[in-house]
Amino acid sequence: MRLIEPSPTIDDPAVELAVSLALLRQVSSGDMGDTLRIHHPVRPVAAFGRRDTRRPGFPDAVRHAREAGFEPLVRSVGGRAVAYTESALVIDVVRRESDPTDGMQRRFEDFGRTFADALRGLGVDARVGAVPGEYCPGAQSVNARGTVKLVGTAQRTVRDAWLFSALVVVSDHERLRPVLRDIYAALDQELDVASVGSVTGELPRVSTEEVVQVMTEAATRGFVADGGPLDPSTLELARELAVTHRP
Repeated sequence: MRLIEPSPTIDDPAVELAVSLALLRQVSSGDMGDTLRIHHPVRPVAAFGRRDTRRPGFPDAVRHAREAGFEPLVRSVGGRAVAYTESALVIDVVRRESDPTDGMQRRFEDFGRTFADALRGLGVDARVGAVPGEYCPGAQSVNARGTVKLVGTAQRTVRDAWLFSALVVVSDHERLRPVLRDIYAALDQELDVASVGSVTGELPRVSTEEVVQVMTEAATRGFVADGGPLDPSTLELARELAVTHRP
């Protein structure tokens, strides 16, 4: 498993998002081995699901995102709209497998337990499961106290490979609440803004570095991860694919 180091050359959120799809294609084709990428977003983003783009209120939702200072993008994995800032932590695992759809539910369950265990190690009352009124609902979301969502997970499969992506809201939940409220209202989707949480909202004294450390250890548990920079071919492909993420 290759652990990709953060790339300072990426300053476009659409390209950053497209790196995940580029890696999935390269792993699927056999041009690249199994890969783990952990990074902070370069700018605040509102990432919409494909289904969101077909709703009548999507143009208004995009406008609300821009007015709040969040770049609207369309993500390649499943789910509904999410929002995050530079403080968030994105964990992408890409692996080659002959039948990538087999074990999808198991992956949701295993990663959910792994990330909840990691946050409990910090002192968070972390649990696996959706909370009432959460954004982008998921049965294997990670929450705190059964009340606020902290980690959302999603997957995408292609021929011979799968991508598992986790979004950890480290902080800034108070900034996320109004933009998600307006986005979900425009999309005519239910949302309880009180369900939008963050790790530092649960543990004000924890540092971002501590969260990154425990989540990285959790994501790499069970295998040896060799570090290295993003391959130029991946970045080139991501730049070509970035247009698919722009609304």
